[in-house]
Amino acid sequence: MSIQIKTPEDIEKMRIAGQLAAEQLRMIAPYVKPGVTTNELNDICHDYTINVQQAIPAPLDYHGFPKSICTSVNQQVCHGIPSDKKLKNGDIVNIDVTVIKDGYHGDTSKMFFVGEPSIMARRICRVAHECLVIGIEMVRPGIHLGDIGAAIQKHAEANNCSIVREYCGHGIGKQFHEEPQVLHYGVPGTGIILEPGMTFTIEPMVNTGKRQVKVLPDGWTVVTKDRSLSAQYEHTLLVTDDGVEVLTRLPGDDL
Repeated sequence: MSIQIKTPEDIEKMRIAGQLAAEQLRMIAPYVKPGVTTNELNDICHDYTINVQQAIPAPLDYHGFPKSICTSVNQQVCHGIPSDKKLKNGDIVNIDVTVIKDGYHGDTSKMFFVGEPSIMARRICRVAHECLVIGIEMVRPGIHLGDIGAAIQKHAEANNCSIVREYCGHGIGKQFHEEPQVLHYGVPGTGIILEPGMTFTIEPMVNTGKRQVKVLPDGWTVVTKDRSLSAQYEHTLLVTDDGVEVLTRLPGDDL
C-alpha cells in the first residue's frame, strides 16, 4: 500500500476524529483510581464513544480484539485486554483509544498513575513521554523517518531504558493502520522522507529493562519478557508545510 497524502477535506475530518480521541482520554482520567477494573474503564469509554461522541470505537472487533480500548498495566507493553482485575495503588496503566468519526481515525494513548506510583514507575513514564516529544518536535517536510527513530532510541538508551522493536507507529486515516511504518529506533538518513499531508502516529514503547517482549496466550497482550515496567505515549500527527500539527492534542494541553 502506498502512503496516502491527505487532502484538505481528509485533514479536517482527521482533526475532528483526533479531537474526539483526545477528549476521551481527558474524560476517563478521573475514573483511573485504585479499585476500578479495566473492564469498567472500557465500558465508560465505550458508552462515551457511542452515546456522547456518536462515533465508533475502532479497536472493538478489529481482527477479533474483544474490547473498545486497550489497557496495558505495569509490565504490559501494549494491546492489553480490559478485564475484571482491579487496579491497585502504585500501578501504571496505558489507556489507548482510537475513535472512528465519519470514516476517519484518531488514535492516541497516555500513561495514568493509579494512586502513588514508585520512583521507577514515574521515571519510565517521564522517559517515554520525552521520547514522544522528541519525535514530534522533529516532524517536518524533508526529514527522514530514520532520523526520528534514531533520536527516540538515543534518548531512551541514554536513560538506561530500551525501545520495543516489534511494534511501531503507523500511517492512519480512513484505515486504522496505513503506510508508513514509523519505527522508534533506526539510523539517521534512512527511511521515507516526510511530505506535507502525511498523517501517522508516533508511539514509542519504552522499558526499564530489556527490550524483548512476548505475547500472552490471549493472543493480544504484549508483556516484557523480564517483567520490567513499560510505558508508552501516542499522538496522531499531520505533516504541515512547515512542521507538524498534533491532531490528538486539545487546546491548552501540553504534548
